[in-house]
This record gives sequence, C-alpha cells and structure tokens, in this order.
Amino acid sequence: MAKFGTGRSQPSRKDKVQQAWLAEARRAGNGARFQRPRQTKGFSGPALIYTLCLGLLLGWYGPGWMARIDLPSSRPAPQSVAVDSLSADFGYCHSGGGTNCVVDGDTFWFRGEKYRIADIDTPETHGPRCEAEGALGKRATDRLQGLMNAGAFSLESADRETDRYGRKLRIVTREGQSIGDQLVAEGLAREWDGRRHPWC
Repeated sequence: MAKFGTGRSQPSRKDKVQQAWLAEARRAGNGARFQRPRQTKGFSGPALIYTLCLGLLLGWYGPGWMARIDLPSSRPAPQSVAVDSLSADFGYCHSGGGTNCVVDGDTFWFRGEKYRIADIDTPETHGPRCEAEGALGKRATDRLQGLMNAGAFSLESADRETDRYGRKLRIVTREGQSIGDQLVAEGLAREWDGRRHPWC
C-alpha cells in the first residue's frame, strides 16, 4: 500500500543533527550562539564606504593612470604618402614637341604628353619682355630640369584637366612635396593665382 505524504520533504540527516544540537543548546540557554547568522541583502556599512572611496579614487586618479598605460591605439594608422613611381631622363626642348624634356620653368614633355605645372608661374624664355625675365627664366628652366632628373616623382591632378593651350595641368610632387613650391622658395617662380603677372 502506497503512503501519501503531506507535501513536505523529509529533513536530511544533517538537518536532523543540527536540530538536535539547537534543541540541546536551547535547553542549556545558549541557543542564540548556535543559530545560523542571518544573511543580509546589499552592502553593509563599512563595505559601502570602502566601495565609495574606491570609486572616488578611480574617478579622480583613473584618467591619469590610464594615460600612463601604453595601450594599443584604437586610432587609425596614419596614411602613408603615395610612392613616387614616375621617372625619366629629361633634356631640353626649347621649341616643338619632345618625349622627355623641359620647355621652360613650368612646362615639360613627359612620355609624349605636354604638361604645365599647375601651381606655379615662371618667367618666359620664349619671347621674354626684358633681359631680366629671360635670365631668370633660363635659371628656372635649368632648375626644373635638375629637379625632374633628381629622382622619381608623381603627377597630381589640379582643379582643371588642361589649359587653353591643351597642356595637361598637373602638380609635380616628390615625397609629397610640390616641386613648384620649391621653385617658389628659391625665387624662380610665383604661386599661380589664375593669371600671369609681369616679371619686368
């Protein structure tokens, strides 16, 4: 015949032993000493104070400590400068076309195409208005020929593709620096502002 319980589980042997000890302690008058301590929810007073102090310290000194720690950067790596890949042996071509040659201080032929350096203006060598312009134009032409032969370079697009003479407008750079800016710094050219100015 099956026994039906009352719905309560039977106490374990450990619980029975503990209940026996508590009953014996109560009879002796020391029952409170043997009771399980109550578990409280949340922080006790000292734990709360320690936690608040730790939070204040981290808030005050934390940013300085983090700045001293050498963590991997989440910033993107700096973009490398484009590698210059164009080069040729430039000569002079004072008139007519050419393959790889310098016409004047701001014009040259490269691989059969005629280019005008877009960010500068140099003195004229073909029909200078005065002797000083012709002399400065020759110096600018010689310097451009030297710079073009000094190593690999790049041709960067300007605001327009070509000028009114059909020359390709490009900014000539080497290692990210404009060769035109170098000619300006040396007093052999002016920055191009959209129109020519007299050199005499």
